[in-house]
Parts: sequence; C-alpha cells; structure tokens
Amino acid sequence: MLSKPQQIIPADKKEKYELLVSQIQALIDPACSWLANYANVCAAIQGTFSHWWCGFYFVNNSNQLELGPFQGPVACTLIGYDKGVCGTSWARKETIIVPDVHQFEGHIACSSESNSEIVVPLIQNGKVTGVLDIDSLNFSEFDETDAYYLEKINDMLPMVNFNV
Repeated sequence: MLSKPQQIIPADKKEKYELLVSQIQALIDPACSWLANYANVCAAIQGTFSHWWCGFYFVNNSNQLELGPFQGPVACTLIGYDKGVCGTSWARKETIIVPDVHQFEGHIACSSESNSEIVVPLIQNGKVTGVLDIDSLNFSEFDETDAYYLEKINDMLPMVNFNV
C-alpha cells in the first residue's frame, strides 16, 4: 500500500507567502470569471494560514463596500466609506494593520471573536475597487511581511469591473 506523500510545511511566514504567491499565480485563470478567481485566492490564503476570516469586499454602485467571496463565519454585508477598518483602508488607499481591533475607533465588529485585522485595498487604475480583509483570533497577528505579500497578491488579481 502506498503511503500518503508528506506535505512540506514551511517554517516561517515569508516561506509560506512565497509558496502561496506561486500557488495563486497558477490558480488565477483568465478564462474564468472574477468570482471564481477571487474565491480561489481566498481559499488559498485561508488554506495556508487558517485565519479566523478572509475575504473581499467590493465597491458597489451605492458607493459602499459589499461582501464578496470569503472564507470563515458570516460577515457584515455592507460597509460605508471611511467606516471601520475596511472603509478606512478604502478612504486612505493604504494597507491598515490593526494589532487590537478593540482599540480601533469605529471598528465594526462583524464577530466579537476577532482580535486583530489587516485590510489591503485593491487599487486599479488609481482607484480603490475593493479590499482584502483578514481577521485573526490572535492579537498582533499581522505585520509588514503580511502587508508586503498581500499587496503583492492583490496586484496579481485580474482587473475587472467590481460593481456588484
């Protein structure tokens, strides 16, 4: 009987991200819809890191962030401009790392179990079209390594019209 091949699990975060970036490059299929591609990206991130929540929000026709593909428990469906961590990232056009969401003024608690968060804007042609939002049960889970690689992943995603 053949034994199951051992999965190689990198020891550090940078190594995990390097493998994840390669995996996502292979997963993104220009023949597929944006929905399929973004759903697979969420699944790949979640499969690598097992965060509490990982997903995308997209700017809709009502100028709000609307829930897109995600992995994790149910989530807020609409977030206003400059509201919470996601809306603030959208307004500032920058990645925001929050070591303790309970200390972030205006934090929108979609889940009381989330303790830290990173939000990375999707910027296409100079305009924010959405955000990648990741929450953790752990405090201070995210750092500049996460920001660097998640921004790199966002830059790999296909440009499409995200109005939902």
